[in-house]
Amino acid sequence: MSGPRPPAVALPLRQRQILESLVRRATSAQRLVRRARIILAAADGLNNAAIGRAVGLKSDTVRTWRDRWLAAGPRLAVADAEGVDDHGLSRCLLLELADEPRAGAPATFSAEQICQIIALACEPPATSGRPVTHWTPADLADEAISRGIVTSISERTVGRFLGSGRAPATPLGLLAEQRPSRGAGCV
Repeated sequence: MSGPRPPAVALPLRQRQILESLVRRATSAQRLVRRARIILAAADGLNNAAIGRAVGLKSDTVRTWRDRWLAAGPRLAVADAEGVDDHGLSRCLLLELADEPRAGAPATFSAEQICQIIALACEPPATSGRPVTHWTPADLADEAISRGIVTSISERTVGRFLGSGRAPATPLGLLAEQRPSRGAGCV
């Protein structure tokens, strides 16, 4: 028993060539290769179940990528119509195949608070009236609370800030560049 036919995916020649190139390139991330294969197979008229079997994914995942590609169609058509070069179009296609931002717990400490704690760690402890020659995470946590930088913080969290240079809940470095929004520069 067959279900309803999924919506057709129209794939212009330039987009097909770029996706095929992505699939053949040895340095492409496998998640991008798998997604490009989904789009290429959908453009060839395969249904979600057949594509899922071919790429080793569930048909729900294939449906998600088909729907995302169909939603991106107008943006990609505008980029193609405006004469974006192959490099620019490739960048647009990669943005469409990229992961969506994931939900997660909001950061407990702001970037400003983290920077203040790191700056505090750069000061000599004697400046704060501490009778030690080097800061310990416990002393830094105590001083950050007493200065009102944070209301509470554990010494382990302070140690993480100083050890990695970034907050444990943030995926970006303290001074990282922002990722361009989907479609920025593509339209």
